Amino acid sequence: MAASGNAELTQLQDMEEEDAGMEEREMQSDEEDEEGMGEENTDDSSEDEKENEAEIQRLEEQLSINAFDYNCHVDLIKLLKQEGELLQLQKARQKMSELFPLTEEIWLDWLKDEIRLNEEQSNRETVYELFERAVKDYICPEIWLEYAQYSIGGMGSPGGIDKVRCIFERAVTAVGLHMTKGQLVWEAYREFENAILSTVQPPPGRIPSCEEQEMLNTQLERIHKLFRRQLTVPLMDMETTYEEYEDWSDQGVSELVVPQYTKAMQEMEKRKSLEESLLIAEPPKMSEYQTYIDFERKEGDPARILIIFERALAENCLVPDLWAKYTSYLDRQLKIKEVVLSAHERAVRNCPWTMGLWKSYLQALERHGADHQTVSVECNAAGMKISTSKSEAMVLDRKKVVCTLRVGDEVLPQVEEFKYLGVLFTSDGRIEREIDRRIGAAAAVMRSLYRSVVVKKELSRKAKRSIYRSIYVPTLTYGHELWVMTERTRSRIQAAEMSFLQCGITQVTSAAAMSYSSFFYVIEQAPKRHKGNGDQTTEEYMETETGLVGKNGPPGYNLAQSDTKKPQRGPVVGAMRQNDDKQELRNDKSSVFISNLAYTLEEPEAKLRTLFEMCGSIEQVRPIFGNKGAFKGYCYIQFESASSVTEALKLDRRELEGRPMFVSPCVDKNKNPDFKVFKYNASMEKHKIFITGLPFSCTKEQLEEICKKHGSVREVRLVTYRSGKPKGLAYVEFADDTQASQAVLKMDGTEVEGNMISVAISNPPRRNTMEPPGSGKPMGNMMPRQVYGARGKGRTQVSLLPRSLHRQTGSITKVENGGSTESSSSSLNAATETKSLSNSDFARMLLNK
Repeated sequence: MAASGNAELTQLQDMEEEDAGMEEREMQSDEEDEEGMGEENTDDSSEDEKENEAEIQRLEEQLSINAFDYNCHVDLIKLLKQEGELLQLQKARQKMSELFPLTEEIWLDWLKDEIRLNEEQSNRETVYELFERAVKDYICPEIWLEYAQYSIGGMGSPGGIDKVRCIFERAVTAVGLHMTKGQLVWEAYREFENAILSTVQPPPGRIPSCEEQEMLNTQLERIHKLFRRQLTVPLMDMETTYEEYEDWSDQGVSELVVPQYTKAMQEMEKRKSLEESLLIAEPPKMSEYQTYIDFERKEGDPARILIIFERALAENCLVPDLWAKYTSYLDRQLKIKEVVLSAHERAVRNCPWTMGLWKSYLQALERHGADHQTVSVECNAAGMKISTSKSEAMVLDRKKVVCTLRVGDEVLPQVEEFKYLGVLFTSDGRIEREIDRRIGAAAAVMRSLYRSVVVKKELSRKAKRSIYRSIYVPTLTYGHELWVMTERTRSRIQAAEMSFLQCGITQVTSAAAMSYSSFFYVIEQAPKRHKGNGDQTTEEYMETETGLVGKNGPPGYNLAQSDTKKPQRGPVVGAMRQNDDKQELRNDKSSVFISNLAYTLEEPEAKLRTLFEMCGSIEQVRPIFGNKGAFKGYCYIQFESASSVTEALKLDRRELEGRPMFVSPCVDKNKNPDFKVFKYNASMEKHKIFITGLPFSCTKEQLEEICKKHGSVREVRLVTYRSGKPKGLAYVEFADDTQASQAVLKMDGTEVEGNMISVAISNPPRRNTMEPPGSGKPMGNMMPRQVYGARGKGRTQVSLLPRSLHRQTGSITKVENGGSTESSSSSLNAATETKSLSNSDFARMLLNK
């Protein structure tokens, strides 16, 4: 047993030794494998580093050739960050930011890296400068929030708290109106102020001093004010903020805050569907943003229009049309120099290939008084150059002048003549006689083409069309501009001669005026007589009526480019569209014409859309602007449905900013010359009275109260001028004829605010309309009125028309058998003469008994 036990023990020891040996061999093999894998990983990483270095070198060489390759900049920054080359990474980011606006992701990565590298307090200004550059490219609530939170870290420095508040105020101004992300900035601002509040509160049980109590009250009021400000801004999840304010405030929510909060909630609900459509839409979301922009422009709040434009541009920064719409709105509506120039600068940085944006930028710089150096720097940055080495200036004036034109510090030489299309123009506006030769040459070319092309049967119709478009059509207009200028010159000389003759001047003694080429001098010396309103006597207006550009308009420019016409006194309903009407209404049946609007009306499109949206869905509101951007005082509105036009016409004579607007159907008067827009009855209306002599201060409500004493008043209409000023006249409509007659008897001759008024039955005089020849009706004032005279039964009822004329004026009406019966006023007179009427008969007639 003992032997067997020793054998087993020896066997176990041998097995353990074998197991130990196997483990050692396995461990050695594992270590060898790990060493091998480590060597392989090292080899792989070294190969990756070499590939990355080669790629970095390739990208840098490509950027040295084309610095405006955006994708190369992005790839280079990614590789440098991956390799940990911080110095090169910083330079690459700096170079890209000088050429392009950076996206939110690139800025945030850059800012976080800079914050880690500049953790010391002395280097914070470097990060502040980088934040200032970051917030200028696009609207980005995340960058503003990061900026504000970073500034909190420096609140311990002198003036640090004030600097944090300043940054938060700028943040809520820039992005506080952002419907979905603006609330983050507001909440961070309130958390900061609550942290300050905790530092000024005294410990429990200790009574604060007067100074401490004042600081505490000031801080509490600051937080109250922040809550109130936020609750007046339409933001998503406003209910949470309101509940938080209720919990925080010991006194509850003020009654003054509730109406403002309710209004903000209503505004938020109107925009909620638009925000939801943006959330579910796929990039670039252009149609959703365009709908949102149209809505905000209709509402007319400039701050909200700017925020939605900026949000759209942050996601569609490479769309030139969107930048053009944004800058155009700023140029026309906002006109704040800093905002306008900043938007133009960002537009050309994002879309430098669009010449239209550069043109608008240069015009904005000139409009806001930028010097030549600034314009040159902007052009040079885009690869453009303003060169004046070969530029010359020509001054066209009515008399010889010497002037100096400068571009920067360089003087442009003045020349005496120049050529346009081979025709010589001189500085006194004269054109060399070459128009006849040009027209003759054009006619010869046309005859030659006709003989060699048009009558040739072997040429196909397609070939003839091609030749016609490429050669024949341009030949037709060859030299036409010279013909127009020559005819205009002759007509102006004739107008000047007529002006002299009307004033008795038969000879012009000036030698310059006797020359055909010096007709500008003749026109300037000619007396000018114009018919117009009293306020249109300025020299600029008089020059325009004679056909000149204006007081300062150069005659050469007017001669070569401008076809001046006598200015129209106002828009005509249904008239042909003006030259600046670039868009035609598609359907006149669903459109109305709005006129008599004030020229100084601001944002006419938004105001008219708000006023007429109650009539139906509006497809287009098109106010008409002149060449200089001034509103012309009229507008076209097209509805989606023709049924909306009826409702819109009911707003005729509705006051808009103190001036009645005229609403009429949109009718082309060339096709419908007999169309009339006067909607009131021009004949006798026995249930309506006409009042004259009213004081100008009398209102519609005051007159209605006076007339209510004599019957049931349906409508009161005060007659006004186009400007909205009252004429002292009014029409009042009663329920029936009896009440109107009683009002005439009782109100005629009474006083209203010290003015004696005259009252009569409404019977407007006939207008002096031209009758067609052969109609057999008397003309103009020879037309007899109805029995009661011009205004019905007034104070004087004596007819001033002879009876012989009454007998001659009759109307012939046809009967069914083809004959005619004459119903003249003589029969009425005869009936009146045969039977005399007593006073009771007249009273019975007046009261319709």
